[in-house]
Amino acid sequence: MILAGDIGGTKVNLGLYGEVGEQLELFKEARYECRDYAGLDQILDVFLAETDHRPELACFGVAGLVKGGACRVTNLGWNIDSSQIKEALGIKQVWLINDLAAMACSVPFLGDDDIEVLQKGVEEGEGIAVLAAGTGLGQAFLVSGGHGRYRILETEGGHCDFAPRNPFEMELLHFLLQEFERVSIERVLSGEGIYRIYRYICDNQELEEPDWILDEFDAKSLSRVVVENGLNGKSKPCKIAIEVFVEIYGAVAGNMALQLKTTGGVYVGGGIAPGLVSLMKDRFFIENFLDKGRFRGWLERIPVRLILNDKASLLGAAHYALDKKFVRL
Repeated sequence: MILAGDIGGTKVNLGLYGEVGEQLELFKEARYECRDYAGLDQILDVFLAETDHRPELACFGVAGLVKGGACRVTNLGWNIDSSQIKEALGIKQVWLINDLAAMACSVPFLGDDDIEVLQKGVEEGEGIAVLAAGTGLGQAFLVSGGHGRYRILETEGGHCDFAPRNPFEMELLHFLLQEFERVSIERVLSGEGIYRIYRYICDNQELEEPDWILDEFDAKSLSRVVVENGLNGKSKPCKIAIEVFVEIYGAVAGNMALQLKTTGGVYVGGGIAPGLVSLMKDRFFIENFLDKGRFRGWLERIPVRLILNDKASLLGAAHYALDKKFVRL
């Protein structure tokens, strides 16, 4: 049995997998809100108390920089140590990997129902890029390790500088510099980033917010309000905000494809993109993905896919532990 985890800034997903034939089967899963617990150890105790299955291996994808088997979750502040988990649970082996590395590990095992094709392209190689906006922005790559195996390239690319491409985005950067000394990509491409874009649009166009949307901001998550009222057309600033968000998402995805020549495809995951699938499939994403000057034609051949399976990171973490297809760097 394998215990897999996806640990983000706001939630923890856990799954218990068993090997059935040559496939991994999910026996138990649960989601926990981070705000309800003081640390991962409490969540693990609750989860394992509800099952008779005892895991022998465990792997956790964590939203943060993993070093020496330990990680401080970037947007949460929890400290997680693989050796402490191993000792506390009596598990043979425990791995911590970046959460986007876990998602990347799932890519070779995703079925047709798990993805939405944004650009068909032509699969001409094995390099794969994965990016996902949620509480933060994660990025990872898969490169060929030979003999049908992959090597995972973990990154902290979401913390690279936000690079505006036009006067509108330059003004957005200036707006954000009033709040931050330095603006990383995830300050824009994240749940909070969607709301920041909305705030900039209201400020830039000197728009007054109606009382009803202020009430919604008080009652729901900020990004959810912007997305919902952008999609239903009730708020013009919300509509513009989600369009700008998707445009920048496409541009960043195109940069990743160029950086490592990911001819095997670009995969977009995370909790935000599936809710914006209508815009992701429209011109807003792909046109900005392709807008790389002389390399437009090359990018047109890159498959681009949206990950719909919200358990992709769990599946990837389980496969990492099983070590059938992946090797560690």
